[in-house]
Amino acid sequence: MKKLFYIIALAGLALNGCRKIEIDGDGNGGSNNNGTDTTVENTILVGRITANRTLSAKYTYKLRGLVYVTNGAILTIEPGTKIVGENGQNGGLIITRSAKIIAEGTVDKPIVFTSEASNPKRGDWAGVVLLGNAPTNASFNGQAGLGEIEGGVNNSDGLGLYGTPTTQLQNPADNSGILKYVRIEYAGYAFLPDKEINGLTFGGVGSNTVVDNVQVSYANDDSFEWFGGTVKCTHLISFRTLDDDFDTDNGFSGKIQFGISLRDSSVADISNSEAFESDNDANGSSLVPQTSAVFSNMTIVGPKMLTTTSVSNYFVWGAQIRRNSSLSIFNSVIMGYPNGLYIDATKGTPTDLNIPGSLFVQNTIIAGCPTPILYGPSTTTATGATTASITTWFNTASYGNSILTNNTDVALTAPFNYTAPDFNPTAASPAASGASFTNSKLTSGFTSVGYKGACAVGDTWWKTWTRFM
Repeated sequence: MKKLFYIIALAGLALNGCRKIEIDGDGNGGSNNNGTDTTVENTILVGRITANRTLSAKYTYKLRGLVYVTNGAILTIEPGTKIVGENGQNGGLIITRSAKIIAEGTVDKPIVFTSEASNPKRGDWAGVVLLGNAPTNASFNGQAGLGEIEGGVNNSDGLGLYGTPTTQLQNPADNSGILKYVRIEYAGYAFLPDKEINGLTFGGVGSNTVVDNVQVSYANDDSFEWFGGTVKCTHLISFRTLDDDFDTDNGFSGKIQFGISLRDSSVADISNSEAFESDNDANGSSLVPQTSAVFSNMTIVGPKMLTTTSVSNYFVWGAQIRRNSSLSIFNSVIMGYPNGLYIDATKGTPTDLNIPGSLFVQNTIIAGCPTPILYGPSTTTATGATTASITTWFNTASYGNSILTNNTDVALTAPFNYTAPDFNPTAASPAASGASFTNSKLTSGFTSVGYKGACAVGDTWWKTWTRFM
């Protein structure tokens, strides 16, 4: 949800203006009847997929422009399948409302979405977008509960809409399918400033959707962004993204456990780069559902290996909770940012009014951040909060938080190694123990573990299926 002022956004407008939606074909005017004709495998995906289809691991498939899965169709992708975005075509995959993706890779055979370029770079293709019917506080054309996803995805048929109007029955348990052991690389498309496609975008995705073991690398905007919805995600990795790692907006109330982010110290977004960015909505309103996502067991590694490491001024906060969000963070490690936690009340309903009733940060380590805690006061509503009072709240003894001067005090194995990182705590690490799951926000939908951060001593879940380089 960012503000990159790319000149090429104008080119994106031109492309969108003349985009022609066709049925899924072979790219030469042909078709294989939406995948039902098995005599010739169509590996060019273009336009719309309107019937159930399976992509075989025997082939590499190419996304030509934005490809929409519609009409309640199920797109199944076999383990080990590779899908690429065509150069110069802003290829992307859009799973529309009531359609599904079943992309269930394995440790040995992950499914890979990537660039087709021999020398790939961030932004080579658009990305993956999942749209569902779960609740959101967005509105579209006066219909509350219905949102338009960012990035120029929507069209006259409403294929870029998410959520359900509040006048209709809401479905928090909506199901958009499965993403498991999936890598998404070099994605991100700047359609307009503040209107980009991320590596993986969720719009109104419901809690029956399965998202587990997904890595987004070299995203040209955010790695993961959620607009409303209730989806639970586990084992997420954000590697060397441009903008934010985990962005939450428009009433997202899902649960995220076991996540890793590692930043590239030489790459930051002009709009500011952070691990967590959370809004209730763009105006900081009191609309419901309120953004109340819960993150637990996150290992957040910023750009500053040492507190003296010089990095771009566009690197700012490890976590910015703002615009009346009540996002909570538990059992986590935030390290290596200029600023650790920023409670930002500068726009809309002051965010600090959610403390301590619905916004919690507990059993979390902030390390190697020259400014560990920061508060931005409201310019319209005096709440009496200050950076000192927010620091006192963070340091409440029963919350189990701690502030460490240096990253080395956390004693992770090799968190700043870009080509061979190791996020596991050593046996002596303060992150190797001390987690707690007694808060009521954690009593359902979370796995109780003893350690802080994404990994236990000797953990292997983030290895083998991933790619770091």
